[in-house]
Amino acid sequence: MVVMSKKKEKIKGPEGEKLNEFTHIPQAGEVIPQKITDTLETNYMPYAMSVIMSRAIPEIDGFKPSHRKILYTMYKMGLLTGPRSKSANIVGRTMQLNPHGESAIYETMVRLSRGYEALLHPYVDSKGNFGKSYSRDMMWAASRYTEAKLEPICAELFNDIDKDAVDFVPNYDNTMTEPTLLPVSFPSILVNANVGIAVGMAISICSFNLTEVCDTTIALIKDENHNVADTLRAPDFIGGGQILYDRASIEEIYKTGRGGFRVRSKYSYDKSNNCLDITEIPPTTTAEAVIDKVIKLVKAGTVREISDIRDETDKSGLKITIDLKRGADPDKLMQKLFKNTTLEDVFSCNFNVLIGGSPRQLGVAELLNEWIAFRTDCVRRRVYFNLTKAKEKLHLLKGLAKILLDIDKAVKIVRETTEESEVIPNLMIGFMIDEVQAEYVAEIKLRHLNREYIIKRTQEIEKLKKEVADMEDILNSRSRVKKMIISELEAVSKKYGKPRRSEIIFTADDDEETVENDIPDYPVTLFFTEQGYFKKITPQSLRMSGEQKLKEGDRILLEIESSNNRELLFFTNKCQVYKSRASDFEDTKASVLGDYAASVLGMEQGETAVYMAVTVDYSGYMLFFFENGKVAKVEMSSYQTKTNRKKLIKAYSDKCPVAAIMHIEQDREIVISSSSGRLLLFNTGSVSPKTTKDTAGVAVMTQKKGHRVTGARLYRQNEFAKPYRYKTKTLPAAGALPGAEDSGEQMTLE
Repeated sequence: MVVMSKKKEKIKGPEGEKLNEFTHIPQAGEVIPQKITDTLETNYMPYAMSVIMSRAIPEIDGFKPSHRKILYTMYKMGLLTGPRSKSANIVGRTMQLNPHGESAIYETMVRLSRGYEALLHPYVDSKGNFGKSYSRDMMWAASRYTEAKLEPICAELFNDIDKDAVDFVPNYDNTMTEPTLLPVSFPSILVNANVGIAVGMAISICSFNLTEVCDTTIALIKDENHNVADTLRAPDFIGGGQILYDRASIEEIYKTGRGGFRVRSKYSYDKSNNCLDITEIPPTTTAEAVIDKVIKLVKAGTVREISDIRDETDKSGLKITIDLKRGADPDKLMQKLFKNTTLEDVFSCNFNVLIGGSPRQLGVAELLNEWIAFRTDCVRRRVYFNLTKAKEKLHLLKGLAKILLDIDKAVKIVRETTEESEVIPNLMIGFMIDEVQAEYVAEIKLRHLNREYIIKRTQEIEKLKKEVADMEDILNSRSRVKKMIISELEAVSKKYGKPRRSEIIFTADDDEETVENDIPDYPVTLFFTEQGYFKKITPQSLRMSGEQKLKEGDRILLEIESSNNRELLFFTNKCQVYKSRASDFEDTKASVLGDYAASVLGMEQGETAVYMAVTVDYSGYMLFFFENGKVAKVEMSSYQTKTNRKKLIKAYSDKCPVAAIMHIEQDREIVISSSSGRLLLFNTGSVSPKTTKDTAGVAVMTQKKGHRVTGARLYRQNEFAKPYRYKTKTLPAAGALPGAEDSGEQMTLE
């Protein structure tokens, strides 16, 4: 770091007059070297920590700073019990705590509202158009048109806030104070969903049913070893849907705070109109995204049972209607859509929470224990606040009780005191009370100087003594504090608890088989060309066809008799593989060019298919012949996936250009050719198979400088007059030049 001093200099003209004045900075414009680590530490790290601490990650009360500032502002505006106020007014007042602009504040308030339907228990009672969380295109109205107030459940956020239950800090311009946390009386961190992206970390907390959360917290308070999965059955979303319950996955999330579970849409079949009505979708998608994906599937020919799809969402809620073609099976269609669209999606969990100013990833039990510790501190601080107030009042009433012994004496002292400043000292001497008590007695109105008033006030003394003793006992008893928390949780659960919205279902993993069995199976012949074109032709059409139509300069690499339900693996020039099915392509004729695989499969720019493998059970091996003479033998099962993945990266090694690719069901004799003219005959059984797809392979054919492997093919019986000439006992080997009797053979890639 270079510290540059500033120096004022004057510029004078030819006659000595002053032209202007400027600041001269030594070394200005010079590039000063600085280590990248120093730059990151001094410039980027403070920004990253600010995002983590002050924006994206919620704290144990379940709120991010932006949420807390809005709700506290609304509370101070009296919107917990009063009428609604214009959203623009709320946004303007919030800027006293959150100077990030109107649009950012209003968007945050929208997401907290009942109208937006993102939270299981919304905090803002909204009136007007607040958009919908399940719609990508439905925007909320401007803040000047909408109104809002706090929902009744917000009383549980602010009950103890005026009793020193939490700390307060100055706002950004030091003109007022705001709470660092809200003294929530229930674990709101788990009750409402929370998603955020910080620097280097993110959070994704799903929502749970309020009653189940309260019951689980109570169980944990009573027994630290309680298994939360016994009472907290599964997440619950305001949009409903079906939770596909997997006990192992749920317990992993509860234990580590990471994991995922599947959420499925709910639908009904309208027989009279032959249509499907989808009314609940996962929280990770939108109606528009679902419709767009279904339209793409219909255009690609993957789904043929749909005649129309439209969004019929209205004031009654979400509704996506799918019109079916005659004879279509609605349940089988939905299984196919669950597999290929976000109508069934995975909600990924990442329970990152700020605890004591540090981000921590916690499981559900740990998170609830942290909340219990936080709530325990809030309750103790509230009790101590009430205890202090009670002691102060008791002290004043004890002084008042002494006045009861002789009211006339008190009046006489006041009347006979010549100076006002001497009234308090004289009362202190006359009744043996301290200054605070004397000040309280002196301020009593004349109308209250009667025995009835004083007796009623002093009767409170015994009651206050009992209350003080009770509160002191609470502060000294952990069990009593726990009982208070349990009592509050039970009250919240009874007052605000609702039935589950998301249905829990237990399903067998046979959905994929159901969809697959629906694919029509019939014999076809598959063609794949050097330039990446694909054809699927039925035997009848092939018999009636003439010569195959090809693009100029193209040629057929593979011609395979197969069936319509076979899986196809297209290996590309970018070391990736795209998975498809023969049924995904339309039947065609020899007189057309066919489908360009790169376009149909959505390959990247500049990416083309260089080889096609056909399989039904992923048996056998994939062979990759590299120009440096190495051969990689990869088990075909390495490309099999349980999920519906269409693209696999690192399908083969990119360390050396590939000369040939081949799929074999069992070990075979292979002929490798080199640019030197040499041939090598070897059995693939001499190469060990690997499960790692991008293995670099093992050396099989040695190459002289400037030469490379040019191709490989299956060895045909009696192809060579003397096959032993091209074989060797050990690998790698250089191979041999073809003899006169074999020189007529042409090298072809199969």
